[in-house]
Amino acid sequence: MSDPTPVLPAYGGGSLADVLPSVAGALSVPNEQNLLGLPPAPRYAVLLLDGLGWNLLRRNADVAPYLSSLAGRSLTAGVPSTTGVSLSSFGTGLPPGAHGIVGYTSIVPETGALLNALSWDAPVDPRRWQPHQTVFERVAAAGVATRNVSKARFDNSGLTAAAFRGSAHRGADTVEDRLDATRFASREGKSSLVYVYDSQLDYTGHGQGSASWQWRKELAAADAFASQVRAALPRDAVLLVVADHGMVDVAPANRVDLDAEPELTDGIQLIGGESRFRHLYCVDGAAADVLSTYRERLGDDALVLSREDAVGRGWFGAVEDRVAPRIGDVVVASLGPVALVASRRYPNEAGLIGLHGSLTEDEMLIPLLVDEGR
Repeated sequence: MSDPTPVLPAYGGGSLADVLPSVAGALSVPNEQNLLGLPPAPRYAVLLLDGLGWNLLRRNADVAPYLSSLAGRSLTAGVPSTTGVSLSSFGTGLPPGAHGIVGYTSIVPETGALLNALSWDAPVDPRRWQPHQTVFERVAAAGVATRNVSKARFDNSGLTAAAFRGSAHRGADTVEDRLDATRFASREGKSSLVYVYDSQLDYTGHGQGSASWQWRKELAAADAFASQVRAALPRDAVLLVVADHGMVDVAPANRVDLDAEPELTDGIQLIGGESRFRHLYCVDGAAADVLSTYRERLGDDALVLSREDAVGRGWFGAVEDRVAPRIGDVVVASLGPVALVASRRYPNEAGLIGLHGSLTEDEMLIPLLVDEGR
């Protein structure tokens, strides 16, 4: 792992949430600011490679010659550095404290249920959970042809409705389908914005680890795909390549099993988030004791904060009143090579090798790569 010093999210000029507003500005959409200084163009395609951290790309540049050749810089993910939160920040241009998706899982305060942001498995209206206008809606209202190219099953998902409404979804389950959809969508209208999503790097990293040969093989495939996306675009289009988070590998010996240590579940009503960033929802009056227990147990391996402290440090950006109760009474952000699993509650997660969610460099730093074509 890299230096475990926390990386704070750079909301407002250096984060994933700033990408689409800057693209809108570069497309000359009225009232949009190009905070990232992207090149003006009539057409943009944004390829998001799930799990491609900035540090991972630099360490494995030899198997990603196209991506490594592009001009670029690092941005930060938001907090927590996880897909549902990041995709929501990307689509809305807002930090988590505004759009309201604050974790892989988080409490629905009205019912006490857990909402999984990816499977959207609680009966929650995504348009009420995330009521803000998306950047896609603003861009489409300005007359830009706006498309979202990803797997067909995402068409009717709650996360798509929360984060990507305003973009016409093009279901594409194979590389060839994605390239065909991108080729077509990028030529619609006088100006266009095409968003292309690929999840295979993240999937491989979770199962095999980001230091594995399987992950490097998948990075080589992602590199080839990115080059093919560029080739499918018109000459006057700009391609951006971004990611939603990085990844770290955690050995089984470094996993703390909350279900195996009773003192770590005393006073806790619900365990949310994920193993590198836990939301702990406490019974009334127990938060102070939970905070003390976790700080003593984890020491320097984690930052253990109250909700108020985490909000005060700006982890979630400005937090709206409706969103605050969704954040854990206590939040635990792993800094060392440690993961907080719950083998009985979440057995599948407990077996993953590659993980993310916290504030280390390896998890927080993501690439912004630019290919102007021409």
